[in-house]
Amino acid sequence: MVQLSMKELLESGVHFGHQTRRWNPKMKRYIYGARNGIYILDLHQTIKMFEDALNYVKKIVEDGGTVLFVGTKKQAQAAVKEAAERSGQFFVSERWLGGTLTNWKTISLRIQRLKELDRMEADGYFERLPKKEALERRRERDELQRFLGGIRNMNQMPAVMFVVDLNKEAIAVAEAKKLNIPIVAIVDTNCDPDMADVIIPGNDDAIRAIRLVTQKMSEAILEARPLSDAITEGVTGDGEAPADLDDEAPIHVDDELLKAFGADKEGA
Repeated sequence: MVQLSMKELLESGVHFGHQTRRWNPKMKRYIYGARNGIYILDLHQTIKMFEDALNYVKKIVEDGGTVLFVGTKKQAQAAVKEAAERSGQFFVSERWLGGTLTNWKTISLRIQRLKELDRMEADGYFERLPKKEALERRRERDELQRFLGGIRNMNQMPAVMFVVDLNKEAIAVAEAKKLNIPIVAIVDTNCDPDMADVIIPGNDDAIRAIRLVTQKMSEAILEARPLSDAITEGVTGDGEAPADLDDEAPIHVDDELLKAFGADKEGA
């Protein structure tokens, strides 16, 4: 069972939200208060909802479903790719191509082209081409790999989409909703929680926070995979802002951490 602790959430800065001037009132229920112009999320709620999200995804994978990780912002790219590859799932960590899900037929053709170019490279075909043409083919292959490499083996729609930053991934979220694919997401204080089916209130800008959440998600998936593989083998708010935190708040907010993680929110 995946273990979560308040200590690691605090150390990763999961509790730091956005600046108070940039918030979504629907997130009020998950906010403990504010400190130095930064919203502080209630980690007592976050840890419970995090556990619920892990169990939700775990059950889907146990039933044979797959997960599509989506996180194209710079801070999320490496963590999303690593978590998906580690757990044998799919990912989009570069720009989301419109129609990736809703126009899957066209995307599938591009994936076929990518695989064809890979075969050409492996067979030494490029070496027999004029240098300019070989360079063009390799560039085409590299670009397709960049945008579609994380879903090149996705032969059917994912059973669930895991998202880092609902605002940034609005197009991907809209496509998933259109296809009734449930969405699990890290939801910061500037996001609309109603856009996801299962939320993890947390910092979606800090690399350490994103990495912690994605790592835990991959661990939950890996725990579910043995059962999933066995099954497969067997069957072939309102608008009022929260008050400022006082100095004796139960959730300790380290000023140095606040300064460090607050920098992640600038311009985010």
